[in-house]
Amino acid sequence: MQNNKGKKVSIKEIAKICDVSVATVSRVINNNGRFSEATRIKVEKAIKKYGYTTNMAAKSLRSSHSKTIGVIVPNIDNEFFSAVVLKLEKIFFDNGYSVFICNTSQNDQKEIDYFKSLDSKLVDGIICITGRNEIPSDVIQRDIPIVCIDRKPSMDSDAYYIESDNYLGGFIATEELIKKGCKNIVILSRLKTLSPNIQRLEGYKDALKKHNIEFNQNYVVQLNNSQSNFDGANESIQRLIENNFKFDGIFATNDWRAYGALVALQKYNIPVPEKVKIVGFDGIPVSEYCYPPITTISQNKDMIAKEASTILLDLINKTNIPEKRHTVIPVELIVRETT
Repeated sequence: MQNNKGKKVSIKEIAKICDVSVATVSRVINNNGRFSEATRIKVEKAIKKYGYTTNMAAKSLRSSHSKTIGVIVPNIDNEFFSAVVLKLEKIFFDNGYSVFICNTSQNDQKEIDYFKSLDSKLVDGIICITGRNEIPSDVIQRDIPIVCIDRKPSMDSDAYYIESDNYLGGFIATEELIKKGCKNIVILSRLKTLSPNIQRLEGYKDALKKHNIEFNQNYVVQLNNSQSNFDGANESIQRLIENNFKFDGIFATNDWRAYGALVALQKYNIPVPEKVKIVGFDGIPVSEYCYPPITTISQNKDMIAKEASTILLDLINKTNIPEKRHTVIPVELIVRETT
């Protein structure tokens, strides 16, 4: 925002330099309205020469749009989350928005603080990826549209909700193991009451029921929340092996848990898939590039990001507002060598 002598220039000065009105400069900057090609070239040349940039804070107050989006993610190290965030950022950037990426490290208080911060930064909308079911909307002072991904908001929330078909994913993962001969199937999940975990477990139960296999709570192995997915799964499967617990299949509710289970089996020289078969969930690179590569339920990250961003932009612009608040994205079974 400075000219060659270091002095800040205003839009009025750019208009004076170009011998046009302030409104014309504004139309060129926003590429909106009528102006000649010669005027566009002249204004853009002056803007470049004097290093003028729009004051986004002032502009947002005038237009009530800051052209910024907040994305709240529980763990940016998680490959599924990071892949979705990258796709979201690209979509919003292509639509003229900057994105604040807020990593909560699965800390509830940190998430609340980020909501307050994003509100104070006048973001136009927020996307929340999993985490707590409750949205801390009471700390937001403005009416901000919110879209959740893999995170079912409370019944009284106005938020929109995008998720993969977690129930069907749990069902077809378990059925894949049953069809390949498994009768004693461990499910590796997290000790959290989040909607994806619950739905994948329900799918697991219903697949057992369909094939007349009795559900046994002892086969539900819930990892400690303080452990990583890999370490928690690895240690849990090692304990089952050491305690001579009988199992011939593992449905891991994400791919890192599946990989942790695979490494535990390999440590005890239990052949996969000959003795134990494994299915993961997410379809991230670790499932494809480990050995043997892991059968998994693939989530459509492109479709999730596109659907979430489209809904949020429609809510911001108050156009094509969808009546349906809950959108389910299809999943796909990718069969590899662990089954």
